[in-house]
Amino acid sequence: MGKTPEKSYINTTVNSSLLKSLKVLAAKESSRLNQLLEEAIQDLLKKYEKKGKKIN
Repeated sequence: MGKTPEKSYINTTVNSSLLKSLKVLAAKESSRLNQLLEEAIQDLLKKYEKKGKKIN
């Protein structure tokens, strides 16, 4: 079996309509909500790295 990446728990609030849209997308894509959130976070980090902003 492959090694599972270490996960951390976060708790936050988001706009209700945004969350509803994300849940619909997850259902359409047969994906988990957290998978889409991780993808969005990765895309956001890449966006800021391209702008020359150091993340770490």
